[in-house]
Amino acid sequence: MSETVDRWNAALRRAWRAGTLWPWCLAVIAAVCGYAVATVFHPGYLSADSNTQLGQALGDEPVNDWHPPVMALAWRIIIRITGDFSAMADLQAAVLWGTLWVLARLGWKKTGSRGLSLVVLAVGFAPHIMNFTGVVWKDVHLAYALLAVFAIALTVRELPQDRARTRWALLALGLLFLVYAALVRKNGIPAAIPVFALLVLAAWPAPGRRRWMAATGVFVAAVIAGSAGVSAATAPLTTRVYAVIPVDDLVHVLTPAQVRAAAEQAGASPDLRDRLVATAVTCQKQHITSDAYLQCFPRGRPFDVTYLNQRADVLVRMWTQQMPKHWKGYAEYRGQVFTKLLFQSNQTFWNGTHVNAGARLNPEVRKQPLNDTLRFALQNYVTGFARDLPMLFQGWFWLAVSLVLVLRRRWAGPYSRELRLLGASSLLYVLAYLPTAPESNYRYVYWPALSGTVALALITIAAVADRRAAADAHADVPDARPTVPPAGRAPDAAPGRIVPSGRLAFAPHRSTT
Repeated sequence: MSETVDRWNAALRRAWRAGTLWPWCLAVIAAVCGYAVATVFHPGYLSADSNTQLGQALGDEPVNDWHPPVMALAWRIIIRITGDFSAMADLQAAVLWGTLWVLARLGWKKTGSRGLSLVVLAVGFAPHIMNFTGVVWKDVHLAYALLAVFAIALTVRELPQDRARTRWALLALGLLFLVYAALVRKNGIPAAIPVFALLVLAAWPAPGRRRWMAATGVFVAAVIAGSAGVSAATAPLTTRVYAVIPVDDLVHVLTPAQVRAAAEQAGASPDLRDRLVATAVTCQKQHITSDAYLQCFPRGRPFDVTYLNQRADVLVRMWTQQMPKHWKGYAEYRGQVFTKLLFQSNQTFWNGTHVNAGARLNPEVRKQPLNDTLRFALQNYVTGFARDLPMLFQGWFWLAVSLVLVLRRRWAGPYSRELRLLGASSLLYVLAYLPTAPESNYRYVYWPALSGTVALALITIAAVADRRAAADAHADVPDARPTVPPAGRAPDAAPGRIVPSGRLAFAPHRSTT
């Protein structure tokens, strides 16, 4: 028995020294951290949006496309499998920490440094990332799905040539995540395009025009098929929610008198005309600068999500008739809303205990109250950093990070092209809010914050690894200056050998073609 134990101990020591045991240690650490984060958020923090989506998933109310039907469908499937709505928040934590483990494992394989691989896992505890890990929001789903595709692309890139089946299986999984990201956030497609390029370049490092066209066709077909499948499974009510954007522009750019004249010119009904005028007056009196349809528009109770469906054409016609004539005011208004989003992002922490006025948490949620002790601890952690390092929670900072990622021609380490594409995804996502931002909210820049943090972690790892490798190589190089041996002493017969260490240097990338 003692000999068996000794053999096991010896095998474990050899595995530890060889490094084959460390990826599994990283997996255990990631699993423990993910479980801890899921425990803090249990059973999941809900807002008015996610509270509505839970009702749709449970079948308490019909599905509509005001919020993404794909999320309601996914939640419905998870509830049927597990029997518990809280599994959605647990799944979010699992996807994030599983993705971070994949990235940490890649960092370990490239550098051989245990400490540097832990840097990637630490991203999950960053206050501006952890604050929403258990909040069931479509913004969180978009961010975690895109990050998963990024990790899958890097994994596929490193696979040897004889792992064709594994490569194609991972590419299919990445495509599934990518399609979900495109469907779960209406403005997520611009962010998905550069990440889609990551998948293509992982499969073919130098794809030709035909491969690009074929891959693009597959992606577009998958998005269309996914959208059709979700619609067939949920039969969502049509809301044409995009009409809230022209409402915002019209009532903030035009005066109430101009809104009335514009409505009459566009052929709006008296009811819609009067409501738009009342909206403009209310927003002006209360100094509400955005989100006019939800904040100022006279609406009945309960909230009719289909009200805009029959009136969207009129609102779009009003917008196209008036905005060209008031282009200066439109540019000023959109600049005001966008700069507020960048520099005054609110809602850095969502406590999950209440929803909007006039609504109540779903009864299933009230059966599982949040742990107030853990909630207050998390709130203190997040709000403390928001006070001391406010740039972490502001869009301008992550917009600047994405610009730097895109504009720098070369980054240290093996992922220079991937980092530029990751920055492009964040940049496009932020810029997509320039004509559409409904309000100032930190969750709208959650994906740029997550991708930027991961990119900064990878850049830091590359810089530290290169510096340590250079220091090791420099230490192994003998002093090349000519020396005069003391009298009576002959010079060394053999010069010292240069032994480049390279222990922490990034390993060269193997082509997958």
